[in-house]
Amino acid sequence: MKRIWSQCRKELAQFRRDRLTFALAFILPLGMLIIFGYAIRLETKNIPLAIQDFDRSPLSRSYVERLFATNQFQPISGGGDREAIALIDQGLAKAAVIIPPDFSRQIKDQKPSAVQVLVDGTDVNNARVIRNSIRATTHFFLQAQGLQLRTEAVVARIRLWFNPGRKESLFIVPGLYAVILAIFPALLATLAMVREKEQGTIVQIYASNLSAAELLLGKGLAYFLVALGEALGIMALGGLLFHVGVAGNPLPLLLGTGLFAAASVFYGLLIGVRSSNRMAAVQGVGFTGFLASFLFSGFIYPLSNIPFPIGLIANIVPARYYIDVTRDAFVRGAGWGGVWLALIAIALLTLLFFTVAWRGLRRMQLPD
Repeated sequence: MKRIWSQCRKELAQFRRDRLTFALAFILPLGMLIIFGYAIRLETKNIPLAIQDFDRSPLSRSYVERLFATNQFQPISGGGDREAIALIDQGLAKAAVIIPPDFSRQIKDQKPSAVQVLVDGTDVNNARVIRNSIRATTHFFLQAQGLQLRTEAVVARIRLWFNPGRKESLFIVPGLYAVILAIFPALLATLAMVREKEQGTIVQIYASNLSAAELLLGKGLAYFLVALGEALGIMALGGLLFHVGVAGNPLPLLLGTGLFAAASVFYGLLIGVRSSNRMAAVQGVGFTGFLASFLFSGFIYPLSNIPFPIGLIANIVPARYYIDVTRDAFVRGAGWGGVWLALIAIALLTLLFFTVAWRGLRRMQLPD
């Protein structure tokens, strides 16, 4: 234990002397949280919508006002049918609503009036949002005007739990915690391991009586403490800027953060053991760590959308499980009953990364 602590103190001393490493550990994660926290928006707003009202009646104007009252569309003026199509072709409008000349007369005669809606389908998700929004708004308009031809037998009363205000920060920011802690502690740990190889000090370690497990645990402990400092910093900044606070029992979050920090550090050490230079180590962490945590964790896209067999990769990505912990702690607040399986999975992956790194480092050591 004494040799592990000595190795930890040596790493922390080198970490404090290297300003670039210190900036990589604390300044870049905070910057990433700010940029991604404000830049990523999943809910489409301010969609440019062209309106061509050939009826120009009070009823048609009321319908148009109802469309823009959703605060999801912004108006773009258009003169005729050709101009609406041109606006969509030029990318100035994402949709166009064309109201026929007999709109109000057909409705007053209790006859259906066909309103043409043209939607730019280049972005499939955006087109689906526009279509559903216009359908829902039209349905609400008919109800408000008393123009519904028949009463509905089933009426759904929808209530949003956990995030009734639909704040996107409650979804994005807890996920960012997992992505950030998956990248930077691993990057610091892998650079520390590769530095020993590039400076030649790894040979002295091989010749000493320091075992592979003690070396990994000593370096891992140092950057585990750094990772906890990073976690505290980004969570404090997330609470200050985005008003994301703990919703339930904080103990699963504390345990999960400790396990995930250890998993990230040992993964970085694993990459460092397998890499021969800094460039290869950084590329290894960036490609496997960042991309896996971004794409295979459920940070933005549901894991159910990833086709088989590519989706199996998510099972060995620790961020996939830690995101469940953070989103439960900061949004749902279910506690141990909702995240115990994720905590076990993170612990098993931590043990797996340490074992693989230990085996690789032990084979590289010089024989007695």
